[in-house]
This record gives sequence, C-alpha cells and structure tokens, in this order.
Amino acid sequence: MIRHTVVFRLRHAQGSAEEGDFLQAAKGLADIPGVEKFERLREVSPKNDYRFGFSMEFADQAAYSVYNDHPAHAAFVRDRWIPEVEAFLEIDYAPLD
Repeated sequence: MIRHTVVFRLRHAQGSAEEGDFLQAAKGLADIPGVEKFERLREVSPKNDYRFGFSMEFADQAAYSVYNDHPAHAAFVRDRWIPEVEAFLEIDYAPLD
C-alpha cells in the first residue's frame, strides 16, 4: 500500500470563491482508477503555513503509477495545480510492516 499525501497553500484569498472552486475540482481526482480513501483536508496546526491537504491510498506501486500518469491527473496538475498552488510538500508513505 502507498499513501500519497500533499499539503499546500493556494494563491487565492482565504474563503474566496476561487479557493472553493479549486477544492471542489480536486474531488475529481477520487474518480481516477486505483484511488482509494481520497480525502481533502484542512490544516489545523499553527506549526506550518500550509492550509490544506490531500490524502489518498493505492494498493501498490502499479496503481499509483496509473494515477500519476492518468490524463485527468495530468490535466488537474497542468490546469489547476501549477497556476493556483503557491507552495506544497508531497510525501508518499509505505507501511514498515
């Protein structure tokens, strides 16, 4: 299993329609084959300046690769992520046991 996570800060004003539209559009990532347990998350810790996170799981590396190479993912990255995300940190985990 691979857990793909990303925390990020948008270029949009907090609470703006643009922010809401981006977060709504991201729900489409859950429809890509292989995506399991997709979550959109709001950061609540004062220890960093990221505001949101996405988390999802994949059965294995092959499923993650299908997602990563899928046209819907590529389009989201190109059309939404790159122009609208100001900063991010991506971490992919695999269980130790």
